[in-house]
Amino acid sequence: MKFLDLHCDTINKIFFADLLNNEKVSLRKNDYQVDLEKLKQSNAIGQFFALFFDLKETKEQGISPYNIGMKMLDLFESEILINNDVIVLTTNYGEHVKNQTEGKMSAFLAVEEGGVLEGDMDNLKKFYDRGVRLITLTWNYPNEIGSPNVTEEYSQKGLTDFGRDVVTEMNRLGMIIDVSHLSDAGFYDVARLSNKPFVASHSNARTIKKHSRNLTDVMIKVLANKGGITGINFATYFLGNKRISYVEDMINHIKHIKKIGGIDVVAIGTDFDGIGGELEIKDFSEMNKLVEGLERHGFSTDEIEKICYKNTIRVIQDILR
Repeated sequence: MKFLDLHCDTINKIFFADLLNNEKVSLRKNDYQVDLEKLKQSNAIGQFFALFFDLKETKEQGISPYNIGMKMLDLFESEILINNDVIVLTTNYGEHVKNQTEGKMSAFLAVEEGGVLEGDMDNLKKFYDRGVRLITLTWNYPNEIGSPNVTEEYSQKGLTDFGRDVVTEMNRLGMIIDVSHLSDAGFYDVARLSNKPFVASHSNARTIKKHSRNLTDVMIKVLANKGGITGINFATYFLGNKRISYVEDMINHIKHIKKIGGIDVVAIGTDFDGIGGELEIKDFSEMNKLVEGLERHGFSTDEIEKICYKNTIRVIQDILR
């Protein structure tokens, strides 16, 4: 089975290992949950790599969010250049197809924290010009775009004026809008304003696990009607009430999301290297455990292909240019 994962935080781990501990970690092979060898082992055709940082810590240290985002991008570019025999920065569907014919994986570049723009639309274009094609509008703190879904107070706060302009500009440029972490009100603002599909890159079903980071049934329907997708998050605290992240819990979410929004809205968003705890699928090399579980539960080959990569490819084809 092929895989295309909507979200991992591996670049964050590599960046801060160097910055804080002067430890040089390779994207090709490391002890994290994602590296190029693990991706190849599971037959991944691509990976969305998020440039993620803690906005509150960054500002408290007097560091510019824009600057740290660009430094992380520098690291990403250097790792892709070093490993261009197996993976290539990819900005649209045509480039992805070319990579496939050449036997290479596609590296899609994302930002997980809209605060990196610092409220300046010119910065959006600067990140776009360097290959960023997906932005998670918020993480766990308010920023110039909107509010996170961490408290009831924030959940009812929608996009700011700047945030609404960002949605419009991302549509125009051909960028994927990601509502994982965004407030409930912000989700509906994006749904109303966006003329393109959008995604929840790493969110599950709130009916199955009551967590603000997961999607309600109404949200799943809205997302499906817009042609979007949600990536199943492997973190145990978004899956269920167990101490371990089990494949069975993932499948419970997949079954529910399929029931509410149809099979075309389900994708993979592991959140690898951004999650801890005990995982039945401990890293990307073990992704076939999910396939085996889906087969046990009667999912067809076509349905499994849609979940693992085809639905994400469709969104890439619809939006990126």
